[in-house]
Amino acid sequence: MRVVRSPEAMQRMALAWKRAGVRVGLVPTMGALHVGHLSLVRLARRRADVVVMSIYVNPAQFGPKEDFAKYPRPYARDRKLAEGAGVDVLFVPRSLYAEDASTMVEESELSQGRCGASRPGHFRGVATVVAKLLLLVLPEVAVFGQKDAQQCDVIARMVRDLHLPVKVLRAPVVRDGRGLALSSRNRYLGAEEYEQALALPRVLAAVHRMKPAAAVREARRQLERAPGVRVDYVEAVNGRLCAAVFVGRTRLIDNVALKVNGEIR
Repeated sequence: MRVVRSPEAMQRMALAWKRAGVRVGLVPTMGALHVGHLSLVRLARRRADVVVMSIYVNPAQFGPKEDFAKYPRPYARDRKLAEGAGVDVLFVPRSLYAEDASTMVEESELSQGRCGASRPGHFRGVATVVAKLLLLVLPEVAVFGQKDAQQCDVIARMVRDLHLPVKVLRAPVVRDGRGLALSSRNRYLGAEEYEQALALPRVLAAVHRMKPAAAVREARRQLERAPGVRVDYVEAVNGRLCAAVFVGRTRLIDNVALKVNGEIR
């Protein structure tokens, strides 16, 4: 596995692949890798000749009171996991922003509501960094996890609207043995908080066969009664029941497909 730190070097390599007809798959991450990230690599591998994983904790998608400074950065462990998963190139830029950077990418419809309401400016940062990565790596496919459902929606819309020549793939949510969606932020949870966090997947699974409006009401009711859980939002969007909660100081998101009478809505 090759490690690339320079954006210019990454783009030169990508242009050479393009000229040679090599299909490239991109797996963008912020590091602190877990099994869910590795599932994205497997999906990219099935669709590409070369798999590039990026690790970049993007400052533009963090709010002033969020966890940018303490976000986990276990680079040595991440590098070992990426290599073991079959990543060909690990792109670890020191920065993707010039000191006087003044250009950002903003999707103005699907970024509203859900996490967009709770984290103003977050998806502006996400869209900008993903656009940069797509221009540097020039992949045929880019793989994102469905756990971040709104992020997937925003990126797919950006790719469509800007006519970017890449196929956006969504990988299924990966859960631990007790149902909690895997997230790099799960490591913030203490033992008691972990037990409390299990209410999120449990409630979503319990109501996902209800009609959307009823599922939203019942999920919110149950989550508001769950010990240690503070509800951020519960919304039904694009056939999925999406929710975010705080457990202690840790914010967790999850979503499931709504199925009414056995049909996905």
